[in-house]
Amino acid sequence: MVIRDLKVPVPVIQGGMGVGVSLSNLAGNVAKCGGIGIISTAQIGYQEPEFDADPIGSNLKAIVKQMKRAKEIARGGIVGVNIMAATKKYEEYVRAAVKAGADLIISGAGLPALLPALAAQSRTKIAPIVSSVKSASVICKLWDRKFKRCPDLIVIEGPKAGGHLGFSLEELEHFQEESYESEITGILKLAKEYSEKYQYHIPVVFAGGIYDGKDMREALKLGVDGVQVGTRFVTTWECDASQAYKQAYLDAGKEDIQIVKSPVGMPGRAIFNEFIKKTQRGEKKEHWKCRQCLEKCNQKDIPYCITDALVSAVKGHLDQGLIFCGANAWRSKKMEHVSEIMEEFKEEFEKM
Repeated sequence: MVIRDLKVPVPVIQGGMGVGVSLSNLAGNVAKCGGIGIISTAQIGYQEPEFDADPIGSNLKAIVKQMKRAKEIARGGIVGVNIMAATKKYEEYVRAAVKAGADLIISGAGLPALLPALAAQSRTKIAPIVSSVKSASVICKLWDRKFKRCPDLIVIEGPKAGGHLGFSLEELEHFQEESYESEITGILKLAKEYSEKYQYHIPVVFAGGIYDGKDMREALKLGVDGVQVGTRFVTTWECDASQAYKQAYLDAGKEDIQIVKSPVGMPGRAIFNEFIKKTQRGEKKEHWKCRQCLEKCNQKDIPYCITDALVSAVKGHLDQGLIFCGANAWRSKKMEHVSEIMEEFKEEFEKM
């Protein structure tokens, strides 16, 4: 897979997973093995000593620190970041990532309207996350009109993805795999149109439900250039989450993976646990210190702090935490090394 001047030996992007699940160790090791390693900037500075007092400052500082460390591990491999468009002070996060030398910025959870301007005059490639032809068209038209450029890469995130999802609850309940293929085809057609206009190939990557090499081959048959994989990399020795967090994936059955309502108003996919039971019973945490994570969050109107829930989970306090996952987390049965997974994907890709 080629993204402008970036040559990706194995067409696998490791999905950005926050809070703290994909930091420098995971991203660096995926990049070292020929894929693209992605650091999630969502509350990336949660381990910094001054995080409670200055969350945004801590996050900006951690972007530099984590990128430097990931690049050292990657030994010339491609390392990028995932920055949610809904992030408070989004522009500052993007500028920090560009300055830190991110090869790629992937941005979803909202419309990354200003991303081309923020990454201008840099070598950093930019990629929106879309879930439909409509959202892809809106972004391409906007960037084309305002900035005279188009995405360097497009990531399609399907309904089987983990964490917050770009679909309504009703869409997820009535999801048909066959019908979603038409969305993929439509986005590929759109990418081709803009590729012809701008005279370079815009690769399209599919995310959501890709667990093994066979899944990747099925996706590539649809015409996409590569895949994005999150869940499979959680149960690796190199993943930045706690071992207790990884064990939750290993212990999960298919029935434990459920769609939940996030306090930020979007449906999300997570492992059913005691924490989710409490939220379903209507238990509400009355007071907490705001960690300045999302632009549109009103503390008075939500049952719990999403940052607190995700930080608790990644640290291993599972009964107090929200454990986001993809639809195929139940397939996780053993701990693996990143190198083993990447070798599997490489071998399957070479068969095509």
